[in-house]
Amino acid sequence: MAKTVVVYHSGYGHTKRLAEAVAEGAAAELIAIDAEGNLSDADWEKLSAADAIIFGSPTYMGNVSWQFKKFADASSKIWFRHGWKDKVFGGFTNSGSVNGDKQVTLIYLQTLALQHGGLWVSLGILPASAKTNTREDINWLGAFGGLFGRTPSGAELDEMSSGDLETAKLYGKRVAEIAGKYRA
Repeated sequence: MAKTVVVYHSGYGHTKRLAEAVAEGAAAELIAIDAEGNLSDADWEKLSAADAIIFGSPTYMGNVSWQFKKFADASSKIWFRHGWKDKVFGGFTNSGSVNGDKQVTLIYLQTLALQHGGLWVSLGILPASAKTNTREDINWLGAFGGLFGRTPSGAELDEMSSGDLETAKLYGKRVAEIAGKYRA
């Protein structure tokens, strides 16, 4: 498999849990953006060495967290020298409501990847749209451009949807496999 890194910010632990599931599927290394929006120099080097980068952020007020935005702005130094050009990218977000404008966050992540000259990977899983489907089914939120997760406000980590976590593993695997094919 390709060398894949999941870089994410999580405010309450739910996005971290989703990141862990994505990383499990991709056999990826996790890099957490800290509470101040920073990464270590070693983390930046890991991102530069990766074949694939998967972005993750909660959706707060209709977009990425300010900590993720600070990371994205700091990546402009890499953008200027085309450091992530032709890498494979994916992304995911989590919020408390079923919609919560998650699509806006995902479009932001896609735009960041495309500005870096990257190749974006879709979710590639049909939505669970039958009358009998529940939140425990994969892609129950019907995403296409990347991964959506939903964790109700105040929910404990063990209350996260098993469907979201399984979708996360499948998406991580898909991104890593596509990166492997691309790098072959």
